[in-house]
Amino acid sequence: MQAKKRYLILLSAGACLVLLFCLGGVQLPAASRSRHDRSGNGYRPDQPWPHFSDPLQPFLPWDQTDTEEYNLHISPRQKRDVNTGVYKSKRCRMDSCFDFSLCKKNGFKVYVYPLQKGEKISESYQNILSSIEGSRFYTSDPGQACLFVLSLDTLDRDQLSPQYVHNLKTKVQNLPLWNDGRNHLIFNLYSGTWPDYTEDLGFDIGQAMLAKASISTENFRPNFDVSIPLFSKEHPRTGGERGYLKYNSIPPFRKYMLVFKGKRYLTGIGSDTRNALYHVHNAEDVVLLTTCKHGKDWQKHKDARCDKDNTEYDKYDYREMLHNSTFCLVPRGRRLGSFRFLEALQIPSTVRSIHQDKILSLRQQTQFLWEAYFSSVEKIVLTTLEIIQDRVLGHGSRSSLMWNSHPGGLFALPQYSGYLGDFPFYYATLGMKPYPKFTAVIHAVSPLVSQSQPILKLLVAVAKSQYCAQIIVLWNCDKPLPAKHRWPATSVPVIVIEGENKVMSSRFLPYDTIVTDAVLSLDEDTVLSTTEVDFAFTVWQSFPERIVGYPARSHFWDSNKERWGYTSKWTNDYSMVLTGAAIYHRYYHYLYTNFLPSSLKSMVDQLANCEDILMNFLVSAVTKLPPIKVTQKKQYKETMMGQSSRASRWADPDHFAQRQTCMNKFASWFGAMPLVHSQMRLDPVLFKDQVSILRKKYRDIERL
Repeated sequence: MQAKKRYLILLSAGACLVLLFCLGGVQLPAASRSRHDRSGNGYRPDQPWPHFSDPLQPFLPWDQTDTEEYNLHISPRQKRDVNTGVYKSKRCRMDSCFDFSLCKKNGFKVYVYPLQKGEKISESYQNILSSIEGSRFYTSDPGQACLFVLSLDTLDRDQLSPQYVHNLKTKVQNLPLWNDGRNHLIFNLYSGTWPDYTEDLGFDIGQAMLAKASISTENFRPNFDVSIPLFSKEHPRTGGERGYLKYNSIPPFRKYMLVFKGKRYLTGIGSDTRNALYHVHNAEDVVLLTTCKHGKDWQKHKDARCDKDNTEYDKYDYREMLHNSTFCLVPRGRRLGSFRFLEALQIPSTVRSIHQDKILSLRQQTQFLWEAYFSSVEKIVLTTLEIIQDRVLGHGSRSSLMWNSHPGGLFALPQYSGYLGDFPFYYATLGMKPYPKFTAVIHAVSPLVSQSQPILKLLVAVAKSQYCAQIIVLWNCDKPLPAKHRWPATSVPVIVIEGENKVMSSRFLPYDTIVTDAVLSLDEDTVLSTTEVDFAFTVWQSFPERIVGYPARSHFWDSNKERWGYTSKWTNDYSMVLTGAAIYHRYYHYLYTNFLPSSLKSMVDQLANCEDILMNFLVSAVTKLPPIKVTQKKQYKETMMGQSSRASRWADPDHFAQRQTCMNKFASWFGAMPLVHSQMRLDPVLFKDQVSILRKKYRDIERL
């Protein structure tokens, strides 16, 4: 009986609550009142660290010039209406508001609506669209698309902003493919307006996903929306600067323990947070500086601390503080986000009580996160798309280790394999070593007319290696395949396959016949001994994520021509090891084929040149490290210069000029020069030492 009474009471209470909602007697909670700090005191250094002589240019966004005429408050009813209309489909998830069938036929392809006549977009939004259009995800055919992105600028939805796009509701609804936002992605940095800064975008997003800065936990739809950092219009579109952690200092403490420098809001949203900072400020190792001087009417609202705060604020250089602090505070501003989130990633932030070992670990991790995901608009956009693609793939998505360890999720493609041991980056973490055999891939472009040709001698020498599992001859010659009896007998399988379309990029296709981790890439006229092959492979086993090999080249900056140059001169450093005689992990075949844009691969194929340079660019971009050159081999250069085959064009001036052009084209796409110089060459132990030749493992190398 008592249980029955309890159920009746609960039922009555529920009915009353529903009635109150219907009559408007109970208000839904107001939308999260948040504001980005749009002050933009973040820096873009013109000189590399540690020079701090250049003062930072102040960033004065339009909303700092507001006057009291905008100081209007909306009623509670209006706030409730705004909150309920922010995201109508607050319960949207991938399984309820996303059509997976659009992704099954053509994979994860992204379509960008064409820019409508008369519409203008901000530079930041143009950078976002350009990043998508330059990615491997882009398609110009909406019929192939899995995801759709508007050409209408949705970044700034603050009605007081000059970037605000009017009549967006009607424009979006008139899009022929809108379909209530299903399979659409909307980018947004600012929403709502002064004084409450709600998250209202000013139009119904329907079932569209949001890639949004400063989205509150109340409105964020888990595993559907994507939270992105707030970035300024000066944020680079591609490339981006490296983090400023050049070396590990022990102990990891710096001049300041904790710093912040930014605006203090005297009233309204965000004022409580920054008004409280002075309680922690001690002007010694904790320096938290605020200024009241922003907007036209700041003097009308100044409090008793303003003059002192303003004076203290002007004493310190923002950049110098940021570079010399152990921790960086990122307090909320008007909205939840702050430019200082990205700024602080370049100089790690933590708390005073954390042990110095943990501080160093966190500092290193922030450098990784900055460089992998946040240092450019392109990386932010691609990270967003990769997150969504992971949701579409489901079981084939990246693991947390792939996202949170080097080289990061943008370079570790889960479509290649679901097993971490198949990638070159995780052997140490997994306590594994690569498979102790290699597959040789010989690129053949000349007809087989004589049994004395270098390719046949090379094939025999490689086959004798104790580490050789098989040899693949990639036949990219215009002549028909030679008869089977023309190839020498070997102790390992020799597989001859015809190159796809006979183009240069086909040498880097992820052939299923490559079953080993290591690939020994060879030109047909390469001259290598079995001993040299063995030694190079043993070196590679210690550096499986890098290119290891023989012929080295270098790049340099030509200040007169203001472009990158390419040189084959024998100098004291190098930045490339050519794939005519090099070992690398087979994953790079997959990455070359599936990560690089078709424009670069088409350039390589049209020139029949530069594929080796492009592979070096790719591997260095992934590893942030140089290749490794092994035991000097002077006759390699002389042999190559003396050959007359189609593959040996080192003396051709057009060939060299093309490689100069390739260098600059590749650097432009990567957004920076990824190649890294090295002065290291690895020789066998006892190489050239004055001991008996019988004591040396790779004694034949010295006899060459």
